Amino acid sequence: MKKGIAASKGYAIGTVFLQEHEEIVITDQKVTDVAAEKEALQKSLDASRAQLEKIKEKAAAEMGEEKAAVFEAHITLLDDPEFTGAMAMEIESNSINAMKAVDNVTNMFVSIFESMEDAYMRERAADIKDVSKRIIANLAGKSADAFAITEANTVVVAHDLTPSDTAQLDRSKVVGFITNIGGRTSHAAIMARTLEIPAVLGLGDITSAVKTGDKIIVDGITGDVIINPSEDVIAEYEAKKEKFKEEQEELKKLIDVKTTTKSGKRVEVCGNIGQPEDVLGVIANGGDGVGLFRTEFLYMDRDNAPTEEEQYESYKFVLEKMEGKQVVIRTLDIGGDKTLPYLPLPEEMNPFLGYRAIRLCLDRKEIFKVQLRALLRASVYGNLCVMFPMISGLEEFQNAKAVVEECKAELRAEGKEYSDSIQWGIMVEIPAAAVYADELAKHVDFFSIGTNDLIQYTLAADRMSEKVSYLYNPMHPAVLRLIKMTIDGAHKHGKWVGMCGEMAGDEAAIPTLVEYGLDEFSMSATSILNAKKIILDQE
Repeated sequence: MKKGIAASKGYAIGTVFLQEHEEIVITDQKVTDVAAEKEALQKSLDASRAQLEKIKEKAAAEMGEEKAAVFEAHITLLDDPEFTGAMAMEIESNSINAMKAVDNVTNMFVSIFESMEDAYMRERAADIKDVSKRIIANLAGKSADAFAITEANTVVVAHDLTPSDTAQLDRSKVVGFITNIGGRTSHAAIMARTLEIPAVLGLGDITSAVKTGDKIIVDGITGDVIINPSEDVIAEYEAKKEKFKEEQEELKKLIDVKTTTKSGKRVEVCGNIGQPEDVLGVIANGGDGVGLFRTEFLYMDRDNAPTEEEQYESYKFVLEKMEGKQVVIRTLDIGGDKTLPYLPLPEEMNPFLGYRAIRLCLDRKEIFKVQLRALLRASVYGNLCVMFPMISGLEEFQNAKAVVEECKAELRAEGKEYSDSIQWGIMVEIPAAAVYADELAKHVDFFSIGTNDLIQYTLAADRMSEKVSYLYNPMHPAVLRLIKMTIDGAHKHGKWVGMCGEMAGDEAAIPTLVEYGLDEFSMSATSILNAKKIILDQE
């Protein structure tokens, strides 16, 4: 038995298809005809774009526009001068062949993303690798899509599955997949959950342990993988598979159910989103609203900041889709491990404790005000809540609200409408804000607890560090005490409290959080129904 990361729930019993990409050898060979090499690169980019357009169409038809958006991002990457423009510059400056230029630039970008602390951002290196692999394959005259699955009940085994690999899986034949690398936030994991295909990732060297034709069981609940199981084990897992299927059908019945504890307390179960289209997944899974819209993703993968109009359209789209349900939008949370090419930040010894989030926005008001104006204008289309990240004390919140008032005055002078019923709150992710919650609650409309950073700052443990990640414990008594202090401090003044960190969707933590009186849970869309079920069973 092998153990990996359970990335998509369910059980798969099938036959191995071992994915083996043809290795393309990249040499350091210099070229004399630089123009011809640049032309070859451009032809490869054009071919890659055409292929990705087809994949996007297939993904949209089978998984919906929300998940197909990743391929729009891949297409955009092909037009990014910071990325593909740098490849052409590599050819011209160093007289190297196109494949080597693509490889050099890719390695540089992958290195930057893989060094980021944020798991979501680190996994975006997979997008860059995926696009690069396609460009190189087209340069070499090879296929970037290496699937030829003809048998039913197939389990795909691969070193890694790129977004385009996953999108092209034949759902009528593929019942599960496992990989050497990857985690719960990788695109492969996200798409597996969308397709409702069991998946276990991060198995180390599973590709060396199996061969095409082997029987295999994939346990997407525990992360176990069983190679060539006995008939008794197969029968055991067939029973588990049937029971899981029945449970999933029961969960779907909760889509339109209001989540109330047995004692009658109403609890909101909402979804986290990073792009406007993600709201469709929240709706499909019966979310009570959006508990976190990470707006920094609107600023990424581009050469300049989004305009007021672009942001306005994004916020309006989400608010209209939610049809009056609450939408909590977090203002720009950049800095730390999230950087923008057009917004140079100072080098700091510890960027996670430095110039980031609200600290940056209050210093760069010209950026902050563009976002606030867009939010204010969009507010007339729904039930908007705005929260400021990385607040450590009252003065920061008051300074942020002062900028809001400036924007309101400007909009009034321009004759532009905004709602007077917007709620203004803060992220509680710094221990100081939790300790001071009862005072802060007098001035804010709500709190949203960002547990990822709160736990990290409280325990002084980087959850991404292999050496100290064992210290990162959401259920540590000190962390729980800070959460309870935040909830009690808010309720004392009649304010509500949400939670948008990973802990909100943690099955083991949900009962404790309900007991503490948490009013709103916000998580990935695919976790909503299961959270509803657990909350409905609480007193």
